[in-house]
Amino acid sequence: MGLPPPLAAAVIETPPSLTTVPVDLGPKSYPVRIGPGALGLLGEEILARGFRPGVRVLVVTNPDVDGPYGDRACRSLEQAGFRSERLVLEAGEDQKTPATVSRIHQAAYDLQLERGSLIVALGGGVVGDMAGFAAATWLRGIAVVQVPTTLLAMVDAAIGGKTGVNHPGGKNLIGAFHQPSLVLVDPCTLETLPPRELQAGMAEVIKYGVIADPVLFEALEGHGSLAGLGDLGPALLDRILRRSATAKARVVAADEREGSLRAILNYGHTLGHVVETLTGYRRYLHGEAVAIGMVAAGILSRELGLWNAAEEERQRQLIARTGLPLEAPPLEAEAVRECLLRDKKVRDGRVRFVLPTRIGAVELRDDVHLEAALSALMQTTPARS
Repeated sequence: MGLPPPLAAAVIETPPSLTTVPVDLGPKSYPVRIGPGALGLLGEEILARGFRPGVRVLVVTNPDVDGPYGDRACRSLEQAGFRSERLVLEAGEDQKTPATVSRIHQAAYDLQLERGSLIVALGGGVVGDMAGFAAATWLRGIAVVQVPTTLLAMVDAAIGGKTGVNHPGGKNLIGAFHQPSLVLVDPCTLETLPPRELQAGMAEVIKYGVIADPVLFEALEGHGSLAGLGDLGPALLDRILRRSATAKARVVAADEREGSLRAILNYGHTLGHVVETLTGYRRYLHGEAVAIGMVAAGILSRELGLWNAAEEERQRQLIARTGLPLEAPPLEAEAVRECLLRDKKVRDGRVRFVLPTRIGAVELRDDVHLEAALSALMQTTPARS
């Protein structure tokens, strides 16, 4: 499945230090601004997007992010003339519920957020999803600015306007499309990110290589260890952030609401969400589950004759070098079937799978037998591998 124009064409250098990757959605367009020290420019960047001084801003974050970065973000907002308050929520995927969004709504009410106000999501994908959903539903929609502080959120979750929370029966079943006004990426915030969280983010980076960017995939293959921030180094990290953001922006610009092309961003997610859901969102981080899902999708694609064993092995080896898991836990077959059929991507009772045909290209398939997908996932378990 092809993408619109080449990656390099979408990146605009903006002096002195931030790079801009535009997300072209007509009147809903916005920039992804990337660079060391970007967090200190938060207030200025919001002013540059047309917000006036004096506007009320609710900063939603969690304790792990608030400690090192909350004061810096609020100070930047206040220096630009905004009136800011903070809401600190507990961290974790299990907090991603309608009840937590109600807390954000209550804070918006207490702060008297108006239609010209905005919410800033300062944190990882969970914070971004919940704050974005709260913004989408407060007063029928107010502005949100995404300030991702995890690698996974920087390269994927913060870009594209998908917001939402989990339902007990499945991940992200409750949500809305609500594009941010700005995405501000400061790679310095990764310095306090636990190594496991960084590794989880690398799953989404590898995903972009498999679905759309063989140049990025090969750069990762040729780099050596990928398990830690020090292993990546600033040059590769910058390349990862730019190319991943650009790939995501191109797909979103071509298909904002996942009518067709945008579904390729779900590579590894359909089976990964099964792993997350059936383990109660506690055993695996999102990126870890996606890694397992990509391994299973690679097996499924090979068994269907869509790609060869050599390319499947390239993907497996790259995932392994990040320290990500390759094996699913033992799961009940019937529970897997039920979870797949309740996936939000089901169309007319058929599960849609994103399957690779080569490194850099994938297909959307809704003709895959459920038993074939189940078999591929079960082949990743220790007992069957």
